[in-house]
Amino acid sequence: METYWSADMPEFWFYFDATKSQLGCMITEKVKQDMRKKGITSHHKHTVYCKVNMIFLYDISNFLSLYYLVKGLPFMITEKFGTMRLELWLGSLLVTFASLSNAIDAFVGINIDTNQSNLPSPELVVGILRTYHISHVRLFDTDARLLSALSDTGIEVMISVTNDEVLGIGGSPSFAASWVNTHVAAFKPATNITAIAVGSEFLSSNPNAATALVPAMTNLYKALVASNLNDQIKVSTPLSMDMISRPFPPSTATFNTSWNSTIYEILDFLEETNSFYMLNAFPYDSYVQSNGIFPIQYAFFQPLPVVKQIVDPNTLFHYESMLDAMVDATYYSISAYNFSVIPIIVTETGWPWSGGANESDATEENAETFNNNLIKRVLSGSGPPSQPAVLLNSYIYEMFNDDKKPSYGVFFRNGSSVYDLDLGGSTDNFSGGFCVARKGADPASLQGGLNWACGPGQANCTAVQSGQPCYVPDTVQNHASYAYNDYYQRKRRVGGTCDFGGTAVMNNVNPSYGSCIFTGSSNSSAGGVSPPALGPAGPTGSASSQRRVLETGYMILAMVLTWWWLDCRFLCRLV
Repeated sequence: METYWSADMPEFWFYFDATKSQLGCMITEKVKQDMRKKGITSHHKHTVYCKVNMIFLYDISNFLSLYYLVKGLPFMITEKFGTMRLELWLGSLLVTFASLSNAIDAFVGINIDTNQSNLPSPELVVGILRTYHISHVRLFDTDARLLSALSDTGIEVMISVTNDEVLGIGGSPSFAASWVNTHVAAFKPATNITAIAVGSEFLSSNPNAATALVPAMTNLYKALVASNLNDQIKVSTPLSMDMISRPFPPSTATFNTSWNSTIYEILDFLEETNSFYMLNAFPYDSYVQSNGIFPIQYAFFQPLPVVKQIVDPNTLFHYESMLDAMVDATYYSISAYNFSVIPIIVTETGWPWSGGANESDATEENAETFNNNLIKRVLSGSGPPSQPAVLLNSYIYEMFNDDKKPSYGVFFRNGSSVYDLDLGGSTDNFSGGFCVARKGADPASLQGGLNWACGPGQANCTAVQSGQPCYVPDTVQNHASYAYNDYYQRKRRVGGTCDFGGTAVMNNVNPSYGSCIFTGSSNSSAGGVSPPALGPAGPTGSASSQRRVLETGYMILAMVLTWWWLDCRFLCRLV
């Protein structure tokens, strides 16, 4: 590892890790101790934002430093400028390019709870994910069938230790090793497991067992080290906003003091293992509990009139969304423990589309608005006001509706979407696969299902009439498959299911043949168009050609503009 130092920034050291082709930054231990004694934390002016291939220090009133990694050669631009206006312009330019590069890495994932009845098959679930180009999923457990179905898809998978497993793993390193072997190593590398969520809001739901949480995280991490997987998989634990007693204003937010020792141990573990903080944050809950103090537009990422804008009185940061404020409250709570910036990922957020009698804001329209605007906010590539260079990556809660109220699911269990997601293109629903007759089903039952589908079910059965494209083979199995599927494709958006007395089954394979085109296939008049991406199509762990081209373009353009504005004779030198 090569280390570089700038006279303009004696308190900071920069290094180039050739093994990871990555630039990094660190504060010397002496300065770190001095800063802590003075109460200077990561949100003050000397915050260093580190990003692969790009580091710049925010204190442009005195100097501006930008590091680029070009073919492995660190290139430094640093100088004190005479006019603040030029410094601000160039600083803004660099922030803009950082945001453009960040947007490539930004993603919106989705939560999947497999502990539900009547869920689609794992193959169909993966089909939905791939159709919507969802690149990140979080499983609430370690369902083996779904993990197998996710193999060779490139989708990044976060698996979970259930709350019931935490005590056993925390008390037994051998149990942790067995868990990793069974649920992680057995599926790697085909299944792209990148994170383990230890419990789900474990501290809130199991306060008397809190002391088991960090030992469980530690035992799992050591098991990953033993399996040589610790560089590929992060370990963390999802925590709720309940951990923060007063989240507004964000700048004064702190963790509940009753959790001081446990929170410190969690943060210390995350920093030592270079992991991230998992936050479950639901603006819906905060909006309802505020009793009208905050306008609903604030929860929906929508602009507010000047007189209603939400401003932190201490930092004067303007918060354009409740989620930004919740995430920033967590960043400030972390900094109060004198830890450096630990990135936050929102592991759960969403808005219910159906609720109880007293939940009037749980509507399809509101859920659609929230999730559409969440996607736009995250993919903008910027972080919350206190950490603009740290992405706001999030997982929508949840993929399928469960039996509880309120209902958050984006999809019905038959695979159709509850509402349209505005992804910048077609919003046609994914068909969820094809509904066909079950092999081996009783012929009399199939005939009854066929008669119902073509009659009361209002399926268009013209294609299975004599002389029509789907008449041959002239079997009740074939005709029922066509009728069942036509009914399902037409009625799924209003709750139609694929059952027919147990004689039907969902299939992700297009059953069309010859000139017989089943409804819902790509060349069917009733077929839908695959929607565009909810996140990046490829896994973020691997650099796609598009990403490489964009990052290279941003880097070259930034350098050209910088040289054009500044006299390179006195600004540039090679390290």
